[in-house]
Amino acid sequence: MSLHEAMLYEKQEENKVKCCLCARRCLISDGSSGFCLVRKNQAGILYTLNYGKAVSAGVDPIGKKPLSHFNPGALVMSVAAAGCNFRCQFCDNWMISQDHEVAGRPFPPEEIVRSALNGECQGISYTYTEPTIFMEYAYDTSKLAHEAGLFNTFVTNGYMTPEAAKTISPFLDAATVDFKGGADPDFYKSFSAVPNVEAIYDALKELKLDGVHVEITNLVVPKIGDSMDRIKELATWIKEYLGPDTPFHLLRFHPDYKMTSVSATGVEELEKAYMTAKQAGLNYVYLGNVPGHPSENTYCPNCNELLIKRYGFEITQWNLTSDMRCPVCGQQIPIKGKFYQSNVRFPYSLF
Repeated sequence: MSLHEAMLYEKQEENKVKCCLCARRCLISDGSSGFCLVRKNQAGILYTLNYGKAVSAGVDPIGKKPLSHFNPGALVMSVAAAGCNFRCQFCDNWMISQDHEVAGRPFPPEEIVRSALNGECQGISYTYTEPTIFMEYAYDTSKLAHEAGLFNTFVTNGYMTPEAAKTISPFLDAATVDFKGGADPDFYKSFSAVPNVEAIYDALKELKLDGVHVEITNLVVPKIGDSMDRIKELATWIKEYLGPDTPFHLLRFHPDYKMTSVSATGVEELEKAYMTAKQAGLNYVYLGNVPGHPSENTYCPNCNELLIKRYGFEITQWNLTSDMRCPVCGQQIPIKGKFYQSNVRFPYSLF
């Protein structure tokens, strides 16, 4: 596939370019690539090297993203391209996100949409690696997806510029923004090679302003990224800037990549984080990667009635009225879209 000119960059002197896609805003010399490894300057023109090349594709339940308040039960075609703008030492997709080779097989936007429709999906999710750095690919696909009646979601680290958020938001229906270690700046520097976290908050404000449905996750890492004070601060920020009804998912860490010596997060520690976030004023807090735990479920914030029962990514009980209200007290539950009862019980991969 031929080179594809990048979006959102500025020409500089001496054939240099400044990439304005992710918050690193890399200044890239002629012949060099950005930090993400997939955007290259050739003679003063910035090209994306991963356009139309997918490293992973398959059908997932939307709960895997995780999105709990957006079209529950829906199926999504999940697509990833090579590269990332983080260097997380605990990345569970490091084989495709950290590879210096821009791998992938041809999977053009129109074929993604066709595969999603053939797979009886309701939407497309740009995920597994960082969709910000395959923005052009996601942008073109998402436009075609809307034309075909499909929704679009990002699973993102949020480290994008406000310009990037504003560019994709007309075609982006929902986003899961993944924090790590309670958004502790030192944790980000030490374990993800990220200089600051403020840009994530700025991008979130832009996405919210543009009407994108947002859910937040936070990876709770034992001992080095499990501060309850940080979790309280993050939950308080979410309440103030995104609203108390914003779903907040606290995810269990499991050892991977360069951090195999760190143990998985204890369930008691997750439960403590859950209570911390609830006490900070968030109405919908969830625990992730603990199948069967009661905190996977959705409860009415007014009367505590069990509304949606889950086991992992599967919805096992639906107890809401047709207009998304609690059947006991009538509380309106902020779920966007509708409930889908899928015949596909397990995700499957195309490649």
